[in-house]
Amino acid sequence: MRREPPGMSAGASRLSTPERTPDDGSRYRLRDLFTPLDTLLVSGGDQRLALDARDRVNGYGCAASPEPELWNFASSTASTISQLAYDRAALAREELMHKCLFDEVEVAFDARCEDMREELRGHLQLPSRVDIVFSPSGTDSQLHALFLARAVLGAAPVTIVVGADQTGSGTVHTARGHHFSSLTASGFTVRKNSPVAGLAGDSIAVPLLDDASDLAMRRDPDAAAMCAIQDSLAQGRRVLLHIMDSSKLGWRAPSEACLDEIAKRWNGQVQIVVDACQMRLGRRRLRGYLDRGYMVLMTGSKFFGGPAFCGALLVPKGLSRAVDGLGEIAPGVLDYAGRCDWPMAWTALRSRFERRPNFGQWLRWEAALAEIGSYYTVSGAFRTRVLAELAAGIDSMIALSPSLRRVSSATRTTGPDDEEFAHATIFPFTLQRDGKPVSIAETTAVYRALARDMNEEIGGSAADRQVATQRCLIGQPVRLERPDEAPQAVLRLCVGGRLVTEAWSADAAQAQRNLQHILDRIAHVVAKIELLLDRATAAPGKFVLEA
Repeated sequence: MRREPPGMSAGASRLSTPERTPDDGSRYRLRDLFTPLDTLLVSGGDQRLALDARDRVNGYGCAASPEPELWNFASSTASTISQLAYDRAALAREELMHKCLFDEVEVAFDARCEDMREELRGHLQLPSRVDIVFSPSGTDSQLHALFLARAVLGAAPVTIVVGADQTGSGTVHTARGHHFSSLTASGFTVRKNSPVAGLAGDSIAVPLLDDASDLAMRRDPDAAAMCAIQDSLAQGRRVLLHIMDSSKLGWRAPSEACLDEIAKRWNGQVQIVVDACQMRLGRRRLRGYLDRGYMVLMTGSKFFGGPAFCGALLVPKGLSRAVDGLGEIAPGVLDYAGRCDWPMAWTALRSRFERRPNFGQWLRWEAALAEIGSYYTVSGAFRTRVLAELAAGIDSMIALSPSLRRVSSATRTTGPDDEEFAHATIFPFTLQRDGKPVSIAETTAVYRALARDMNEEIGGSAADRQVATQRCLIGQPVRLERPDEAPQAVLRLCVGGRLVTEAWSADAAQAQRNLQHILDRIAHVVAKIELLLDRATAAPGKFVLEA
């Protein structure tokens, strides 16, 4: 049962209790836009956006305003907002306030969202026939994809998730059409893991980790996906196939050959959605997925470095026509979108939803668009060079470290469609002591200590103190489990688009110095990890890592 949303709280979406009218739902007042920008930027999402009362950071260690002194190599998880992005959000709010003096808030907001769709299509070089559904997070977009797949397939599909062990934690719920949190971004209180009205179904998990090898990708992801599809269709069920490009460890599956075989054998019975939330794929590959008729999940907050929680679903035109002609819709999806989230061309579908502008979601996307635009103003050749040199440098640092062990990269065929992403941008590793992996608790403690000034706890020489002082973010631990073995946690050093733009200079010599400066910072992060592990071992009575 849906309940009326509460007032504003940390991580909630409402800035004030909205006015209700019987004909057009929630109407936001202009005064909501005068809320402090930092508060707006963490509104309009679920509880993952909530800021810690003491440190004023969310669960990923990111504040609502820029922290240039914090080094960020955590783009697989979340990034702190840059000054460029923060300034764009501030300006966008001022411009909307001005427009609201002449139009209703909902009208001006709707027009701005449509402009952002056009801007995003331009940056990604997508044709106008591709529609964009905005959302507060990639997890919300998964529910939107399930909703649209039901419309296209004409029945409740079973969701097959390839890479279920390396996708967002909420996917285990959204794949079955269940609530993934106790609070929706619209501010409605729900029961986590209970069915979303009209969306509930079944799901099948296809993990990518090889049970028999040492933290490597399974050898048969294509066969596993094909088998799951065949079994589901044999039971008379349609399939929503959730494929991975790329996973938390940078893996992609199934192969293009497998996808071609699926289309050949089961056209019209299987709808594919690509989990590209990491956005570590070339624009040509992205267009290729859409040209095949696949939906694509994306965010502006992973590779591109926008603030956490700005998601979108890219929808090819053929699906758009089917969706807008829907008769009945799943009532539960009304809690997960407002009218402005859907493209203006979808007039019939939009009419079912409340006028419920999500100012936080919008401002986070404004910030993300600043990063995306900045990234693509850099030439393709320079982007490729930077990613290649950073990949070589990070691989070398991990290989030379006595305490870091690189997790095997998945073998995949690369081609021109991969563009700069022929090079890895996620570098997963485990922590080792005496040749054995440290515990998940200690790995988590290291991850958290990296984000803190550890000068007082570490002590030692002036050089050690300098290393310990620097705060830095890396990709949060990924828990990996295999039968008959203790679970392990994998950390990640990540290259994001913002590093490319920071390295760019028209002066080649300066660009090389900028690139070296980034590599020096990464070396500093590795040194701090080594120092934390060494101090925890050498002086347990003086310095204890707390998980």
